[in-house]
Amino acid sequence: MDQDFHRTRRLPPYVFAEVNRLKAKARASGEDIIDFGMGNPDQPTPKHIVDKMVEAIQDPRTHRYSNSRGIPGLRRAQAAYYQRRFGVELDPETEVIATLGSKEGIANLAQAITSPGDIILVPNPSYPIHPYGFIIAGAAIRHIPVGDGSDFMAGLERAVRHSVPKPLALVLNYPSNPTAEVVGLDFYEKAVGFARKHGIYIISDVAYSEIYFGDEPPPSILQIPGAKDVAIEFSSMSKTYSMPGWRVGFGVGNKKLIDALARIKSYVDYGAFTPIQVAATAALNGPQDFLKERNDAFKSRRDLVVSMLNQVNGFHCPTPEGAFYVYPDVSGVIGKTTPQGKKIANDADLIDYLLDEGRVAAVNGGAFGLEPAFRISYATSETLLTEACTRIQTAVNELR
Repeated sequence: MDQDFHRTRRLPPYVFAEVNRLKAKARASGEDIIDFGMGNPDQPTPKHIVDKMVEAIQDPRTHRYSNSRGIPGLRRAQAAYYQRRFGVELDPETEVIATLGSKEGIANLAQAITSPGDIILVPNPSYPIHPYGFIIAGAAIRHIPVGDGSDFMAGLERAVRHSVPKPLALVLNYPSNPTAEVVGLDFYEKAVGFARKHGIYIISDVAYSEIYFGDEPPPSILQIPGAKDVAIEFSSMSKTYSMPGWRVGFGVGNKKLIDALARIKSYVDYGAFTPIQVAATAALNGPQDFLKERNDAFKSRRDLVVSMLNQVNGFHCPTPEGAFYVYPDVSGVIGKTTPQGKKIANDADLIDYLLDEGRVAAVNGGAFGLEPAFRISYATSETLLTEACTRIQTAVNELR
């Protein structure tokens, strides 16, 4: 049978799967590829977290089915984290749910609340799960431009005026992936006011809230009075505690949305492996002093990458204040020609060229919506960052 399937027809090839495929093909040919693609923290998971995992896994009772909402101790630990970090009180029983990373939580929430034809407001650019989680569920997406002088709130108002039916939900992500843009409480106050006025839910993703370089840590939307009436917020332990492969995250906030997500999850999973949840509890309740040292390391890497990319003719790389990505504008090289005579027509062509000639794997901006640009993750050593940026400088300088 050769028929297509409705849901997969709406999805382009997943960008990171494509990057990994091309990277693996190049490495299989003996190429020395430096990977700037996925945001995969290179620092080890803190020892006390790993030790707790080893301890818990020795108990055979922890090998049984777990709880899809998360074990009670883990939900209490997340509520305690929100209290000390943001001053936000959460009921662990009704306002906290553990997820298999924030990505799974957002995708399953989309399945829980979306009907075919619903309209979801999503920033452009955005991380793929933010629009495509809802596209998989049958929604229509309205993209709202962010950054580069865009008036985001004015864009939201226009979207509401010109949307039939009225939008169901708005997705926010700060610090942003891919741009690493950060916002303050004044932005969230406007967003909550907008959502309450129009009866729209907010899905906030703060997976990078603990990776920042300014004096003030990024806030939570739930710090705004009345936010829990309309908002659910997703976070992840992947970046904060260098636990990306552990797949632990949370949804917190609006009880109705939490309950809807819990109902879907009760059908599709039994929760993360219990020893992982026990170790995640130890992470939240344990020492946090390593976070400053980790952020200092990321800041040094950020400064290195921004400086070197801004020396590339045709690149403009802003200095981000959070996360561990840069998103340089590469419009100055579009239209140039490679030494082999191929025209660089868009940022995807540039990424292919950098992989082939520079032996550097990155992700084109079109995969996130806004182009011409590309995203670089600097979650790797300064030695590799220096080498990779040097390769990019050399390869781009050879364009005609």
